[in-house]
Amino acid sequence: MGKKGKKEKKIKGAEKTAAKMEKKVSKRSKKDEEDLEALIAEFQLLDAKKTQVVETACSPPSPRLNASLCAHPEKDELILFGGEYFNGKKTYLYNDLFFYNIKRNTWVKSDIPNPPPRRCAHQAVVVPHGGGQLWVFGGEFASPDGEQFYHYKDLWVLHLNTQVWEQIKAPGAPSGRSGHRMVLCKRQLLVFGGFHESARDYIYYNDVYAFNLDIFTWSKLSPSGSGPCPRSACHMTPTPDGSGVVVYGGYSKSRAKKDVDKGTIHSDMFLLKRDGKDEQVKWCWVRVNPSGVKPPPRTGFSLAVGPAGRPLLFGGVCDEEDEETLEGDFFNDLYLYDIQKNRWFPGQLKRGKSEKKRRRKEKKCGEEEGHVEATPTESNKEEPVEIVKEIITEDGTVMTIKQAIPTAQTAAEQSDSEEEEEEDEEEEGGEEGAAAALLVEPCPRSSAMATVKHGKLYLYGGMFEVGDRQFTLNDLYCLDLHKMDQWVVLVEMDPKTQEWLEESESEDEGEDEEAKGGEEDDDEEESSEDESDEEEGEHPPVKPGETLSDYQTRTETYWQGVARANMGSEAKDKKVQKVGLAMAKVFFEDQA
Repeated sequence: MGKKGKKEKKIKGAEKTAAKMEKKVSKRSKKDEEDLEALIAEFQLLDAKKTQVVETACSPPSPRLNASLCAHPEKDELILFGGEYFNGKKTYLYNDLFFYNIKRNTWVKSDIPNPPPRRCAHQAVVVPHGGGQLWVFGGEFASPDGEQFYHYKDLWVLHLNTQVWEQIKAPGAPSGRSGHRMVLCKRQLLVFGGFHESARDYIYYNDVYAFNLDIFTWSKLSPSGSGPCPRSACHMTPTPDGSGVVVYGGYSKSRAKKDVDKGTIHSDMFLLKRDGKDEQVKWCWVRVNPSGVKPPPRTGFSLAVGPAGRPLLFGGVCDEEDEETLEGDFFNDLYLYDIQKNRWFPGQLKRGKSEKKRRRKEKKCGEEEGHVEATPTESNKEEPVEIVKEIITEDGTVMTIKQAIPTAQTAAEQSDSEEEEEEDEEEEGGEEGAAAALLVEPCPRSSAMATVKHGKLYLYGGMFEVGDRQFTLNDLYCLDLHKMDQWVVLVEMDPKTQEWLEESESEDEGEDEEAKGGEEDDDEEESSEDESDEEEGEHPPVKPGETLSDYQTRTETYWQGVARANMGSEAKDKKVQKVGLAMAKVFFEDQA
């Protein structure tokens, strides 16, 4: 009995200790939130000094990610609001507002009284009503060290014709969150998913809310059917007829065991259907299994709605593990989804006619010589293979990636069929536009902002990583989605700015290491400075008439040397090669 009594006392003691710890963490979490609210209030006091609208012509906005970029419903303008920037030591949040004039290629900063507090990872939707409105909901504010977060649940509207910000206070709103999605469907704003994170815990959502734009009221929807699991950062697009919305992909995290989180990149698709009218409206979730060439698993992709209401996504990142290191594999590819055909297809730039003729000629020569591939029969066709990949990060987070991969023969059949159709169309179209376009494209990135205006895709900013260094962009690209011939650079990222960012970080690292008193670190710092001095010298010039591909090939050794000098000897060859090509591309475009 004595032993049993001691055991019970130990259990009760452990429970008390756990309760005390929980109480301490709860108090700390509450204090952290209060500190963030105080910091937000300080920024609002600064904004309160704005008493009238001031519009100023300006250079392109500062580098940022997780902002919102929308097309003005009435004018040939783009609207950029909010976002964040991280320089390796400090996180900056914005609530500034910019208008980009498409025809003039100019920027204007608009300071309007009573703006929403600074935020990122919010959602913004334009509504063609009353001269145009910009609706903003949710998002997050981060402490300067990026360790604490405050999630908003406020709703704002910017009246574009009168340039007035107005906060809409209506009961029944969704809880505070960021990484959610919001779209316009008929006369409603639909909000789905997102997440909320505190010092103690986090939660992901799969709830759906509707805000009525006529009577300014929130309502929580209760769709029937099996819908998406809780997630954030998904792709959400209204159907062209307004009868529902399509939800694709996203990211979520769950607690696998104590101090170990399991993250999942989703690549499933759902349709939220609307049936009935007025008070008889019912919503229903339906699982969708699209065909075609699906995007590889990723998070942080940019999303927009293209011509004919086609959802499109660009870029993103997928983390890879290699020999106890975790590196992000960034993308700069484009995918479109045809809702009517329920089919994904890659948004590839059209090749010049001379190249197509060459490929067709090679194919015909192969057939004449008897090198014809056997056509697979129904019996020996391979089924798609589901791949499950788990990655464990240094902090214990387990990343799970699930994807149904089409077989090589299936992808080849689709590719060959599409190429033959394109070639036939080109043959009928005459000789116009036969010359191949100069290869210009945005560098791989995630968390960039995208929107479509007059059938053209506009892509702004975002970020990419090289080792432990994060680079935030402020370049602007445009792609005609009807022609699909070439990306156009509207705002370039200054390569000197990028080199300066790298040098400043190297110097910071050198100072930190010098403080430790290591002689080895002093040598490394001097070596880094020597390499920086070399970079400041003249780069290989671009020859007259030289294409980007030719320039990259001719100067490959030089630029890989520069990349290696910046990234260090431990960086993987594959990453060094990618960065070298990107640096050559930036320099080439700057000199063109």
